[in-house]
Amino acid sequence: MNRRELIDFCLTFPAAYEDYPFDDITDAGAWTVMRHRSNKKSFALIYERHGKLCVNLKCDPLEADFLRKVFADVTPAYHMNKVHWNTVALGGDVPDEDVMGMIERSYDLIKPKLRKRGRP
Repeated sequence: MNRRELIDFCLTFPAAYEDYPFDDITDAGAWTVMRHRSNKKSFALIYERHGKLCVNLKCDPLEADFLRKVFADVTPAYHMNKVHWNTVALGGDVPDEDVMGMIERSYDLIKPKLRKRGRP
């Protein structure tokens, strides 16, 4: 999976959009932040590090620890909270299908929660 395919997959989620808060240009070296439009929370940060395409993804702490033990290319997130975020280096031992599942779970963790009727 390349950078464009990763961004395009993230854009399939409702109200998702791409943002470039750290760079003026949207070139291959820029950090791409995938966010939810209504609450501006990020669910995927896409960047290159040491020549590898990487993505930081929000994760349940128990799942984060499990994934780090299963895959060599899943590590505590670069520049993020190490408990709730993982970095996945693409093109390694993590199959694209698993990366897409991790992105979906990351999105589910940040999307706005529906309120029950009558509750503030």
